[in-house]
Amino acid sequence: MQEEIIYLDHNATTPLDPRVLEAMMPYFTNLYANAASNHRPGVEASRAVKSAREKIASLIGSDPSEVIFTSGATEAINTAIKGVLEFYKEKGAHIVTVSTEHPAVLDTCKYLESKGVEVTYLPVDQYGIVDLVEVEKAIRTDTALVSVMLVNNETGVIQPINEIAELAHQKDAFFMTDATQAVGKMPVNVKEMNIDIMAFSAHKFYGPKGVGGLYLRSKRPFKVKLDALIHGGGHERGARSGTLNVPGIVGLGAAAEIALQEMKSDQEKIKELRDQLERTFLEMSDTVLNGHPTNRLYNVSNICFKGADADAIIAGLDNIAVSNGSACSSTKVEPSHVLTAMGLNEQDAYSSLRFSLGRFSTHSDINNCASTIGATVNILRTLII
Repeated sequence: MQEEIIYLDHNATTPLDPRVLEAMMPYFTNLYANAASNHRPGVEASRAVKSAREKIASLIGSDPSEVIFTSGATEAINTAIKGVLEFYKEKGAHIVTVSTEHPAVLDTCKYLESKGVEVTYLPVDQYGIVDLVEVEKAIRTDTALVSVMLVNNETGVIQPINEIAELAHQKDAFFMTDATQAVGKMPVNVKEMNIDIMAFSAHKFYGPKGVGGLYLRSKRPFKVKLDALIHGGGHERGARSGTLNVPGIVGLGAAAEIALQEMKSDQEKIKELRDQLERTFLEMSDTVLNGHPTNRLYNVSNICFKGADADAIIAGLDNIAVSNGSACSSTKVEPSHVLTAMGLNEQDAYSSLRFSLGRFSTHSDINNCASTIGATVNILRTLII
């Protein structure tokens, strides 16, 4: 009999909530019509898409018409950054972002640099937080876009995006945030936070993989227009052509509805478990928390076990799933760019693990994880010559 997995890698992906699957199933079977068709089954599918759009809008504080469906946050980020820079090229070809962004942002920016766009990559302090003074100095009259993630995927650190958005708007630049790790886990209101553009994914908050969204502000003075990345049919108000993934969109809507109802109880339970795990590890010698102790999302703990290689720790875990960095860059044998930007040396970055808890984590999971990893770290440390 296979041993049950203790899953503590929710920042990579979350399990599908059974209630979300239940909502999706009819659209895999009987209600399979194309939402763009004008016959009765197509109209029923279109209504389901409309309902999901309304649920997502309620979660993020937007108008339903401002939500564009994509295959996920990576597509949303590419669509937004490339599309805005192309549409507003007369404004300027300069982007301001942060060195600790997700590869979806950094790699898109590097691509645009090869096309003549200038990018300023801001540094962060020891906690992974950007300096607002540096942000203000970096934004120029020819800056088209400022892109700063809301919650860091490796440390959970929360950036001061309200203040950053205000600085961007003072220079007539759009403000974008990659909120992939925030939406569905913490209160996010695009109007209150002054966000013009926001990317998110369903599978980060118990929805299905392969579907996500892009919020585009439709109200002046920072109404967003962009050149489409994908053409062919003019779906999603011309921003993203292609047959809609109706089951996925329904799942995203169901996940959003559940998140809105259960976010507070999830936070209380998960934070308690996270703090329990963290206290146990930090009692060990030569063990340090990476990131800010309080200004971070409640489900994440990034810990450096000095003298114990993270890959070696993971290799010794048969039934525990944790991460040594971003799942989207796991093929690279390099230290975490987030941790090195925060000032960690390569050895300490290689010795760091990310624990990200979720809705279905239990006290038993935490106890077993703490004892198993603690023992593994102690063994590895004794092997150091």
